[in-house]
Amino acid sequence: MRTEQQIKSKINELAMQKKRLEDRLAQLQPDQESQRPSLQSQLERLDDMILMLEWVLNAPSGSYHM
Repeated sequence: MRTEQQIKSKINELAMQKKRLEDRLAQLQPDQESQRPSLQSQLERLDDMILMLEWVLNAPSGSYHM
């Protein structure tokens, strides 16, 4: 199991990767449009990974069943 600090560090690392990808998408030239779907897909995966890690940090406690 990872520590809370390790998870936060990974979230920050992924957030920086996300920012770089967003910058690359914003700077695409017309002749580079073929790269857009791949970059968009990578961005979506990063978003998913960040959300999962945030959920781990804020995981609900207790029972789901009553």
